[in-house]
Amino acid sequence: MKNKILVTGAAGFVGFHLTLSLLKDGNQVFGIDNLNDYYNVKLKNDRLNKLKKHPNFIFKKLDISCNESISKSFKDFNPNIVVNLAAQAGVRYSLKNPYAYTDSNLVGFVNIIELCRQCNVEGFIYASSSSVYGKNSKTPFSTQDRTDNPISLYAATKKANELIAHSYSHLYNLNTTGLRYFTVYGPWGRPDMAYYKFADSIKNNKTIQIFNYGKMKRDFTYIDDIVTGTKLAIKKNHKCEVFNLGNNKSEKIMDFVELIEKHFGKKAKIEMQTIQPGDVKETYADIEKSKDALGYSPNINLDKGIMLFIDWYKKYHQ
Repeated sequence: MKNKILVTGAAGFVGFHLTLSLLKDGNQVFGIDNLNDYYNVKLKNDRLNKLKKHPNFIFKKLDISCNESISKSFKDFNPNIVVNLAAQAGVRYSLKNPYAYTDSNLVGFVNIIELCRQCNVEGFIYASSSSVYGKNSKTPFSTQDRTDNPISLYAATKKANELIAHSYSHLYNLNTTGLRYFTVYGPWGRPDMAYYKFADSIKNNKTIQIFNYGKMKRDFTYIDDIVTGTKLAIKKNHKCEVFNLGNNKSEKIMDFVELIEKHFGKKAKIEMQTIQPGDVKETYADIEKSKDALGYSPNINLDKGIMLFIDWYKKYHQ
């Protein structure tokens, strides 16, 4: 039997790709999103227009932080699986607008998980983040590592999500799976992310800012691998678990820039900057637990992933 799946943040980067894949598998999907203007709303609407071509897709513009507005729609759809991807993203923006994070990532999260409890949902899968590891100096980052020293409000809200989910699993026997995503990139991505900004700057002959004087490393994970991992989490539906979804490889930021230059066929103008508040110097996912318990195995390397992104970028921005 195919699932009835509610996806919050369906017009977002991961939400769009996941919803598209779930629809192709024959599931019925109810997508909700508040379509805020944190980045270009046109991109969100363009993603939505692709999703709306599928007969099994329903969409409503709703804000998960407003319990009254989502409660009726949630209960009317009556999902058996809920994937919560709606969140205020970004580390640096949390320094400017903390309330956006508490509204969406805390109040909104509780609204959704509480509705899951009320409606006896079979499985609740939610996006956490590699940011919860803070300044963890041990690499690769394991789910066994301590994560009680977040260095940004964004990271603190994601850690809070994990703790809330744990309490709901314990109190109400609700199956919850948290997924710590590591630097997701790819077509239809977020314009506030470094790779998208770099592409924009190279295209428009603008200078790109490289923080910590280029001494940054990230575990870049291609969107298709993230979608596969998330679908495996839906299928396995663990009682109460948290998993890393990364590429299991920490890449130098300057190597990343060189790949963008290569696939764009154009050199970047670079300005070196100090590290920004809330930024970590390195992320690196230990995915052994995800391999064993989910069957997760990423297969798109950075060179191919950047090529696929740049191909899409050129077509979209013609």
